[in-house]
Amino acid sequence: MKLLVVSDSHHERDCLIHLKEKYEGKVDAMIHCGDSELEKDDAAMQGFHTVRGNCDFGSDYPNDWVGVVDGYRIFTTHGHLYNIKMTLMNVRYRARELNADFAFFGHSHELGVDMLDNTIILNPGSISLPRGRVHEKTYALIDATDDGVKIRFMTIDDVELTDLTQTFPLVKNN
Repeated sequence: MKLLVVSDSHHERDCLIHLKEKYEGKVDAMIHCGDSELEKDDAAMQGFHTVRGNCDFGSDYPNDWVGVVDGYRIFTTHGHLYNIKMTLMNVRYRARELNADFAFFGHSHELGVDMLDNTIILNPGSISLPRGRVHEKTYALIDATDDGVKIRFMTIDDVELTDLTQTFPLVKNN
């Protein structure tokens, strides 16, 4: 399974169109973790499984998205409703309740990945306004095979941040 995960594009359409042109049809799913500030019918958002962020107004997007891609259960949220700037426990517990293999979120604009309770929990950073120790505009690519899960963080210029690449064993929860 191959996934593209992006978040916090904040009205920037060109970066999303670039990602679609590069990855659509080459990944099993494209996921946006919220704060696109674009309408659901905007051409830049077509093809993305998208959730509502705290800067997305209207009811175009759900607060959470749970889907199954190639047999893997994925939980996606923006993070503001789970207080992710203070703790990951709420996302962790919700992922456990859902038997999720992956939990994706945004909101903090700080990339990171870890495995908790056999669930890979990932924030792809921000594709437009990065914060924290990584100043590049980033998105994440996930490759899941029988051998494990490889997480790569990429810059908007499609350069891999190799020092941040991680591999995890995969224990399917569902």
